[in-house]
Amino acid sequence: MLGIIVYTILISLVCNIILKKIHLPTIIGYITTGTIIAYGFGLHEAVHNHDLKEIAEFGVVFLMFTIGLEFSISHLKKMRYEVFVAGSMQIIITSLIVYAVCTMVFDLEKSMSIVLSVAIALSSTAIVLKTFNETGEINKRYGQRSLGILIMQDIAVIPILLLLGFLSNSDGDIVSVLLSTFINALILMVILYISGKFMLERLLEIIIKTNSDELFIGMILFLAIGSSYLAHELGFSYSLGAFIAGMLIAETKYKHQAEADLIPFRDILLGVFFITVGMQIDFSIIVQYMHIIALLLISIVILKFIIIFTIVRLKENKKTSFKTALTLVQIGEFSLAILELARSNELIIAPYSQVMIVTIVISMVLTPIILKNLTQITDKVIKKDDPTEEITQMQTEKIRDHVVILGYGEFGQSVANAFKSRGDLYIIVENDIHSYYKGLKNDEPIIFGNALKKDILKNTYLKDAKKIIVAIDNPKKLYQICETLKTFVPNDKILVKVHSNREKDSIKELNINNIIVENVEVSKAVINKC
Repeated sequence: MLGIIVYTILISLVCNIILKKIHLPTIIGYITTGTIIAYGFGLHEAVHNHDLKEIAEFGVVFLMFTIGLEFSISHLKKMRYEVFVAGSMQIIITSLIVYAVCTMVFDLEKSMSIVLSVAIALSSTAIVLKTFNETGEINKRYGQRSLGILIMQDIAVIPILLLLGFLSNSDGDIVSVLLSTFINALILMVILYISGKFMLERLLEIIIKTNSDELFIGMILFLAIGSSYLAHELGFSYSLGAFIAGMLIAETKYKHQAEADLIPFRDILLGVFFITVGMQIDFSIIVQYMHIIALLLISIVILKFIIIFTIVRLKENKKTSFKTALTLVQIGEFSLAILELARSNELIIAPYSQVMIVTIVISMVLTPIILKNLTQITDKVIKKDDPTEEITQMQTEKIRDHVVILGYGEFGQSVANAFKSRGDLYIIVENDIHSYYKGLKNDEPIIFGNALKKDILKNTYLKDAKKIIVAIDNPKKLYQICETLKTFVPNDKILVKVHSNREKDSIKELNINNIIVENVEVSKAVINKC
């Protein structure tokens, strides 16, 4: 087993290095790795392993948790149309049309038609949101529309699972199951709301005051996994519980640090998830049913595109509608779980389930390529000078030509006061909870988080800043931060304050020239006074 893990890591590294060279997403590399491992080691059956599937699913769980961090409860209220209206319409209309085609055109059994219809209605949360998070397109209008529909699809997992349960067990009492589901939903919301409202901030503050990164990371992992487990035990999806927990933490001051700490776990587990997707590609099925798979894939893409474009177009311009529709034409990862569950309950027979699984995986493989070229495809189809685009396209405004101050100690406070008196724009990052509270008290634009974390720095719009002032007293941390900053911005944008010439020599190794030596400047001031 250890050997397989080593080979998996090696193959994924090689695949992703090659793909990065030709500017393709790492998702394809992970899926390719899964296919190579499945055929090279004969592990096709391993993908049906329950434990492996649960571990892989937690990549999507952590993804939904970090998405929740970006969308607080108040933010979700603003998106109620995208989530509850557009999202619901997309699922219902797609499912009804697919069901009608399956029963009337292909004369399939009703239970099989229902399984296929709900599976096809869902899109890939994992691929779309991971790609949009990396590119920043999650903040654009089509990113927001796509997110709203995907959130509703995740919520729809609950009734879909209930539906499959009814189909596999005709003796079930519908009223009692619905009542049980309603009670469980109420319990979940009450527990998470009370915890978030009255306990979460205080608990995180106690953890922060220990100055232990390990404890904070452990706490965030506990919240993400614990809320997922609670939701699952009450009959809901893991990712829904994680999304709600993320929204609750988004209401606290620790959201940026929580996101930065969780991202490495999320990305590793998402890699595992996509590897398991790649393991489900069966070339013998592709060869045998190639014409059916191609026709099915094209039909599903066209159908979903038309439905989503029409729904979004009711409120949006052509370009936003086109991009949203093109973003969500694939079939999602949860559809694989639906087909597996249906197969185990004998709701769908082997040839149909195998063809659908291969079709789903191929649609997921094609998605990163589509998303990468989304704007180019749209510009070729819809004219760039579409007048409605300029009026209604609302993209997130970024801060530009500002100063980023890393550290809010005495020096950082002095610099911030000077900029404030001049009316200059600036953002502060501080990891000490007492200094952070002092910044809040002084009405400063301050973010709580560790400046060593790249994702914390991204929240300061670092690349658009005119200067980055490093005002940190810890020499080791200061060196590490400067090293990290060099991966984002040119050296001439970085200005560092150090205590002594020895610290200056250390920083100069990084080719940073804008260094202020505190002892030297103080001695100059003393000499000038004498």
